[in-house]
Amino acid sequence: MFSTIIKRDGRTAAYDVEKIAKAIFQAATSVGGRDFETAHALALQVQQRLEETYPSSQSPTVEQIQDMVEKVLIDTGHSRTAKEYILYRAQRTRVVRTTAYTHSERDHLAYGPRNAVGTALKYTSSVRSAAADWSVYPLGTTFRIKGQPYLYVVDDYGSALVGTGTIDIYQPNKKLMKEWGRRYVELTIVRWGDPANSLEVLGSRRGYRHCRAMYAALQHRVSKGFYAKAD
Repeated sequence: MFSTIIKRDGRTAAYDVEKIAKAIFQAATSVGGRDFETAHALALQVQQRLEETYPSSQSPTVEQIQDMVEKVLIDTGHSRTAKEYILYRAQRTRVVRTTAYTHSERDHLAYGPRNAVGTALKYTSSVRSAAADWSVYPLGTTFRIKGQPYLYVVDDYGSALVGTGTIDIYQPNKKLMKEWGRRYVELTIVRWGDPANSLEVLGSRRGYRHCRAMYAALQHRVSKGFYAKAD
């Protein structure tokens, strides 16, 4: 039996069947389910099928485990729970509109190559910065774009992004910014940022209309339990 899994960001983590059971139970409660023992039994079926599919020397990925959860739920007649589970997964993977910005633009000159929390904007071979409406993608949200090797982190915002789902990808110069232009990409959330940290930063900036708008929208989304916990 395998003992580790591969997370979305490439790191390994200990395999825990209880996490699968909890994810199934969470989906089940959305459609009126109350039996954790059934969820745990289904998780054990998922584990058995994974063991039959992958050699013990191979660690399955989070996506492979989630694919197997869907199959087990559907094969065992739990179609409503399967639908909720699929919707949960869809919350992480989405097609979004992106634009690009750089620190030498006129409206960013006052801040230089620094983000909204005062640290350096990131542009390395592994991690890169992005700006977004923090009520949609809270500060610290990390994601990947299909076809690219980088991990993006939301550490900036922009007034033009408020009220939209658009993500602004940081580029170190105007040439690269123009090359990016406007494009739709398939994006997968690796880990949601911390809404509490976002509220703390925005709370002291509510004198600015866009910060005030993000603060109010974020409070509302938190009260509705919008943000899913990362695996």
